[in-house]
Amino acid sequence: MNESIKPEIAEKIKQLEKKFKNSGQDLGSYLDGLLHDRYLTYWDYIHLDTLLSLQIPRTHFPDEEIFITYHQITELYFKLIIHELKQIIDDKLQTAIFFISKIERVNRYFNVLINSFDVMIKGMDKEQFLKYRMSLLPASGFQSVQFRLIEIYSTPLVHLVSSKERNQFSEKDELGEVFEYLYWKSGATDKDTGEKTLTLKQFEYRYTPRMMRIAQQVQHSTIFHKYQELPEKERNNTHLIEALRTFDTNVNINWLLMHMGAAYRYLSKGKGEVKATGGTNWKSFLPPSFQRIMFFPNLWSEEEKENWGQQWVTHQFNTTK
Repeated sequence: MNESIKPEIAEKIKQLEKKFKNSGQDLGSYLDGLLHDRYLTYWDYIHLDTLLSLQIPRTHFPDEEIFITYHQITELYFKLIIHELKQIIDDKLQTAIFFISKIERVNRYFNVLINSFDVMIKGMDKEQFLKYRMSLLPASGFQSVQFRLIEIYSTPLVHLVSSKERNQFSEKDELGEVFEYLYWKSGATDKDTGEKTLTLKQFEYRYTPRMMRIAQQVQHSTIFHKYQELPEKERNNTHLIEALRTFDTNVNINWLLMHMGAAYRYLSKGKGEVKATGGTNWKSFLPPSFQRIMFFPNLWSEEEKENWGQQWVTHQFNTTK
């Protein structure tokens, strides 16, 4: 017994025929494919088995699995953040509404990361960490290229120059020259000899071409530039300004200071300290009040710049002693 095709289904078939005809394709062949295709499952769609196979500890200490998994989760959130930033950079409409929607997504991702950092600060046994970390040398979270790309997508390279050399550069300078003075490089360089750590050498060799290529691509279209180019009415949107200030604070104060909390828990040792796995100078590298990196310096008052992150740092130091 033949059943009549519902009108709405017949209309969709006509639309599909038109779509495939315009692209030079045959609808019948695609319908054959649908007949033979398997039903999609959740585990296949997200590649669950593959995902759960990526946590491979190098030691027998149970808490190393926490360490690996948390860092992988962090990198996935970084991927989502970059996904949103690139949409702002590619946007041609220049509306505050679109800008706000994407920056608020970014802020939600960073809020999740910041609020979840207790998984690292309180969720691992200190003695286990101090032992299994030695098997990770010279790998370091310092080598997260996605975090560096978030910085590059967000603001001109001159805003990322070490605070001591920043006044020597402007946006007119060659990117290659500016790149050599980015603040994070000093965090993995011996202060006395000027020698770069192996961690930094590995990172530069692996990722400098990629970072420079992207820096060239967004040289005049970072999030900072996209905001500056908005029509005045859109640019003065108080909701947008607050979202950008929150983004700046999340990345350049809160995120760094959560790392400092973890460093003080696991690497402080009485009056001395344990060196980070990559040999980074974390006490001089992480405090935001030392580097004073800001994606949007034009959105902060001189007093706010002067006191960048200091109140939070003082509180954190007092509570972690």
